[in-house]
Amino acid sequence: MGTNREVLNKGIKYMAWALPLAFVGPTVIYNAFVNKQNGWHYLVLAVGIAVCFFAVFFMFKGLNTIVKSMFDN
Repeated sequence: MGTNREVLNKGIKYMAWALPLAFVGPTVIYNAFVNKQNGWHYLVLAVGIAVCFFAVFFMFKGLNTIVKSMFDN
């Protein structure tokens, strides 16, 4: 029951993309709520929500890939 190193590296790459997105997303959302008087408020908020969504997606995809590398035959 060995670990598939190629699939493991792919999962780590997904997690590496998720980490900065997990910090950038809430920062953009906070910026959108602070600048409510700006006309771009809703666009910035939508971008922040999309970034958070992609962070969660990449975390799920990364963990799923890492588990597959360890337990699939």
